[in-house]
Parts: sequence; C-alpha cells; structure tokens
Amino acid sequence: MPESLTRHVALPDAAATAALGQALALHLPEDVGGWTILLEGELGTGKSTLAGGLIRALGHDGPVPSPTYTLVEPYEIGGRTVYHVDLYRLGSPEELEFLGWSDLYDGLLLVEWPQRVPELAARADLVVRLRYADGGRTAELRARSARGGRLLDSVIS
Repeated sequence: MPESLTRHVALPDAAATAALGQALALHLPEDVGGWTILLEGELGTGKSTLAGGLIRALGHDGPVPSPTYTLVEPYEIGGRTVYHVDLYRLGSPEELEFLGWSDLYDGLLLVEWPQRVPELAARADLVVRLRYADGGRTAELRARSARGGRLLDSVIS
C-alpha cells in the first residue's frame, strides 16, 4: 500500500482512544462481512478500549469485556455481526480452527494480538498499532486494502 495510506493520531487518554474507535465505526459500511481490523500494541496501550469504542458506536449497549479469556466475544448489533478476538493466549496458529475461525468471516473481525498469527496481515483491511508516547498513546493506522484505505481517508484526512 502507498505511504499515503498511513495516518498517525495522538491519543492523550483513554477517552481519545475510545473516540478513535467510534470514528472508525461511524465510517464503516452497513455490510461489514469479511472486514478485518487488526489491533497491535503492547499490554495496556488501549486495544480493548479502542475496540470497545467501536462496538459501542455501532450500537451495543452492554459491557464490552476484553476477550482475553474467552478469546472471542461475538456481538449482533443492528444486523451487523462483530467478533472481538484476542489471540494473546493462543498457543499456535493451528488453534484458530478450534475457535471456529472459519465461521467468523461473516462479520467484522477486530483482532487483538494478531502477531500471534502472522498470516492475518495478508487479509487485513486496516492495522491499528498503538504505542506509548508522551504520557499518553499514539496510533498508527495503516490501510492494507482498498476499502481500508477508503475507511482511513474518511476518518482521518
């Protein structure tokens, strides 16, 4: 992807991180089937906060727990299916099939710790890399597909 499809956003606090998730949600199409957004970053950089902001902005009213122990938290929101996935505890990429991974492509995949399965980068639409910076965080957003580029351009110009 061309360099123009990378954007950086300062995130001074958790509210700003959730707001970035909200902004992404507001620009997603109605049909999110097959979309993949990868959330990278060290422990505590805000991956679950960003995912929670996105899921709530799509219309989910209840809690949005981190799927660290369940590995997959599914949400049915206004006709959209969203799967919040955390691969931190995944022992090997082969374990994905035990999770029913091939059945998850009908919705939006929000994947934390995608580095555990490097092959996921090839099918990603957007990669959000969160880092510690200046007492807050920073997000690097990289489009990995044409539709990911359109999403990124509509959220951050």
